Amino acid sequence: MMSSPLVPAEPAEAGDGTPYSTTYDDVYHAAHGALAQARHVFLAGNDLPQRWNGVDSFVICETGFGLGLNFLATWQAWRESKAGGRLHFVSVEKHPFRREDLAGLLAPHLELAPLAGELLRQWPLLVPGFHRLHFDDGKVTLTLLLGDAQALLPQLAAGADAVYLDGFAPSKNPELWSPALIMAITRLAKPRAMLATWSVVGELRRTLERAGWDLKRRPGFAPKREMLVGRLENAVTCPRSGVPGTQSAPAPTFRLSQPPQERRAIVIGAGLAGAAISERLANRGWQVELFERHAAPAQEASGNPAGILLPHLAKDDALAARLSRACYLYALRRFADLTAVRWSPCGVLQVARDAAHEELQRATVQQLKLPDDFCVFLEHNAARTLIGRELAHGGWWFPGGGWVNPGSLCAALLAACGEHVRPHFGTEVGSLRRTAEGWQALDANGQLLAGAPHVILANAHAANRLLSDALPLTSIRGQISYLPDQLLEGTGPPLHHVVCRSGYITPPDAGTVCVGASFDSGDSDLRIRAADHAGNLRRLEELLPGTLHGIDLVGVDAVRLEGRVGLRTASRDRLPLVGTLPDTDAVAVSAATLDSLPRRHGLHALLGLSARGLVWAPLAAELLASQLEGDPLPIERELARAVDPARFHLRALRRGHN
Repeated sequence: MMSSPLVPAEPAEAGDGTPYSTTYDDVYHAAHGALAQARHVFLAGNDLPQRWNGVDSFVICETGFGLGLNFLATWQAWRESKAGGRLHFVSVEKHPFRREDLAGLLAPHLELAPLAGELLRQWPLLVPGFHRLHFDDGKVTLTLLLGDAQALLPQLAAGADAVYLDGFAPSKNPELWSPALIMAITRLAKPRAMLATWSVVGELRRTLERAGWDLKRRPGFAPKREMLVGRLENAVTCPRSGVPGTQSAPAPTFRLSQPPQERRAIVIGAGLAGAAISERLANRGWQVELFERHAAPAQEASGNPAGILLPHLAKDDALAARLSRACYLYALRRFADLTAVRWSPCGVLQVARDAAHEELQRATVQQLKLPDDFCVFLEHNAARTLIGRELAHGGWWFPGGGWVNPGSLCAALLAACGEHVRPHFGTEVGSLRRTAEGWQALDANGQLLAGAPHVILANAHAANRLLSDALPLTSIRGQISYLPDQLLEGTGPPLHHVVCRSGYITPPDAGTVCVGASFDSGDSDLRIRAADHAGNLRRLEELLPGTLHGIDLVGVDAVRLEGRVGLRTASRDRLPLVGTLPDTDAVAVSAATLDSLPRRHGLHALLGLSARGLVWAPLAAELLASQLEGDPLPIERELARAVDPARFHLRALRRGHN
């Protein structure tokens, strides 16, 4: 499903100064006060804050984010009620405001200024899809679905305790109040969830009642005499909506897990994947036993001095590209929030391989219509001016991309865990054993190391040593070269940005100028090779022509270079493995789905990050933690299915190979 480009909302005012939409010819809120309306209609209409007191987690789904005032009023009430759990607020918006426009619209609401400032600081780039934002140290989470509600809400996996049915008037924006959309909202609601809306039009009432909502009228806000509240008493679960002349979306095939009875886990591996999932679980109050066979974290593929951070683009906006975009944007927000991470959003230029690829890059940007602060195509002269050196072609410019020191990221993630994570460095898990209580990790001699209801494999290529049925993972050897400063002296102005093509180079600001990298599938040799240094230098010369003019690329210069070798691990389809592992010994039919496939309860994977661990790891960890906790998922269901580790087993079943 290709995402439609977003069309941002343009700020305008009605005659009385109320924010107004020229697209829908309607105001964003009542003239008598947006906050008073939010509190009367949506908070009081859902019996809040009373209903969230004493719960571990409370989920609100909203149609129509608009100015975000319903969210801000809810967040303020959550703070003031001193609720001890976690608030998830999920909202969809087809025409979001640009950050600077939203700032101006929120400025008059002085009592919300601190919260509005936090929202604006994290306000996402306006690209379609799911965007997850964390506030109050993760106690409040906002998941923004930017795009058409009719396409995105069926992709949401969440269990709503309360629904804010908002948006422009049904007569102005009928799609947001359609029977199909009401059914999509209803399927997201938990039994006995509540709903509130300012609209009382007859067709809406009848649609809600047919969907299973028990409705009542309450006094409305300001000039509106009445409003509607409802409780889900008898939800319609059949594939059809039950509304004459309509056909709803198929029933969801992705079920959220129930919140765990015990929040304890064993994590194996303390690289990017292991550190990221440990931190996400710790943030949710889990106790984690973290095992790493090396004496410190980030000693294997995560141990390079610098890695580059940029998304993958595709002209057809294919699934992998949409997933990469979501991961990239989430990673940028997480790195900005973590202290002590050595990184720089200095910008990345991805130079085209040749003239044909240059044309594809240009056409991709034109097709996707992504905002300039996400990606632009720079023609050859503009790219050369930006970098200050000779280039063969133009390329994609990602102004928010950059370089990251993976070791500092791992350290920052583990530091954020506090006492929730107990690390065991220099301790290798030799085997796993399933018990009635969950799982046990044993050493090479069969001695018990730890037990917990959940085990998460985050140990890359070593994961298959612990499994009876191997996952389709391949080791990919990568060697980087450290470029001495004197080798670049006199060849041009200093580099201030990351430049990449088939290879890449990081700027001196990264501490070590890294050039890389080789990519040898199935090769697990960890020795430095002079031939691979020479290969990296050749890639650098292709990237920045003339930089190494006169240097013997296969001789002594390559031998004298220092560098590092790491083993990345990739799956067969080059997407990560995130989720609960399949039970390949259980009986399953070829008609099984990912939802019905038997699983190894309590055994999970965060593997196959390949060469994009810095991009994949943060959101992959948030996805897995959300699955384990029963939280709303941070990405579309189809993207979650795409990284499900059971996908390969399911394909084998469908081919008739058990």
